[in-house]
Amino acid sequence: MSLLVKIEKKLNDFQLCVDFETSGALLALLGASGSGKSLTLRCIAGLLTPDRGKIVLNGRVLYDSAAGVNLPPQQRRVGYLFQSCALIPHMSVLENVALGYHGQPKARRKELAMEQLRRFRLEVQAQARPATLSGGERQRAALARTLAAEPEALLLDEPFSALDDYLKWELELELARTLEGYGGDAILVSHSRDEVCRLAKSVCVLTHGSSEPVQPVSGLMTAPGTVSAALISGCKNISPVTVLPDGSLFCQDWGWTLPAMPVPRGSTHVGIRAHSLRLGHGPISLGCTVDRVIDNVFSYILMVRTPGPGQLRVEFEKAEQPPAPGESAVIHGAPEEFLFLQGGAAL
Repeated sequence: MSLLVKIEKKLNDFQLCVDFETSGALLALLGASGSGKSLTLRCIAGLLTPDRGKIVLNGRVLYDSAAGVNLPPQQRRVGYLFQSCALIPHMSVLENVALGYHGQPKARRKELAMEQLRRFRLEVQAQARPATLSGGERQRAALARTLAAEPEALLLDEPFSALDDYLKWELELELARTLEGYGGDAILVSHSRDEVCRLAKSVCVLTHGSSEPVQPVSGLMTAPGTVSAALISGCKNISPVTVLPDGSLFCQDWGWTLPAMPVPRGSTHVGIRAHSLRLGHGPISLGCTVDRVIDNVFSYILMVRTPGPGQLRVEFEKAEQPPAPGESAVIHGAPEEFLFLQGGAAL
């Protein structure tokens, strides 16, 4: 199973330019608001026509600007789960799900829809209208209707964005179970790196409409490669870096000089995750002043002033007592925990 997407689309001042391919497992499109994630899904589903490019699903061409192919949505066999669920309000849950079996006789549609509702534990709500359902029930009903049509590809547009944390967790588990038995390609649009880590096998980061190469989710966390990917992955500490004549590396925002170490070609910035910094002296130490102590649920977060113009964020478990605001402190990080990133003029 595979879905190839290589398209361009200009909308006003926004330019979408994405190029990726799925490999059967769930692919996540991760990016900030306005990066083009939902726009990409709309192009795949046929709800929006790209300016140029190609979309191919399992060897079947859905769109090809050069060949003049542009299949309508109903012929693409692509299921699209919207953020809003998009259930028809004047129809019952059973009737909504039965729409997915539109090629079957009426009696058979109802029978198949009831089987689908039982699969999603919604048989009790079969005659209810969407407005009477909880957020979680509406989302399950929308997913049941989408899968009823047996799509070759499933597009999930931030399916948990409108839910509270408990329902979100419950539906994540439901979706994970559903995807285990789903044989098609699936794309998940999300803002949440935690959601992506739990559900997806690979990830494609979108930045201002442009896609970065697809990589395993684990790679996004250990070696994000770009400033945008590092920020999306949750790295809070990023600074431009300069190579000094002796080979050492000067972090401009922090006034921190790192010893010489291998720097990947094209790197412009250095990053280090908050939990990778520790209090006390170590291999690479920096004196700083505690600006603020944030009492998190399971950890303390320190915002520290550095010799440079920027701050650093340090996070550690509550077993360790934090220094007070205004106190001097020393922090350190291990050389292997610094991330070298691309994002500007190359070194």
